[in-house]
Amino acid sequence: MSLATPLKPTSGPAVSGRLAAGLSFVQLNNGLWRITRADGSVLGYIDAPVDVAGARFSAKRLRSDRRSFFMMGDFRSFDEALECLRFS
Repeated sequence: MSLATPLKPTSGPAVSGRLAAGLSFVQLNNGLWRITRADGSVLGYIDAPVDVAGARFSAKRLRSDRRSFFMMGDFRSFDEALECLRFS
């Protein structure tokens, strides 16, 4: 018997075509997405809280020198968080 809890089904992030070009989105858990480039390199992560009114989307990157996350900021939409990761 497996004790793993399945993920709640969620829709993919609603992202404009201009921002999504050349990027892949992988859902890691109910509220965390890994953003990768076409070559497979990880651009960053977006934390999108589930079922929270007025939710904020947090963009973060993994710091290779300390094995910790660097918070890029909190945003009102998934698009804004993605834009921060893509153009910073």
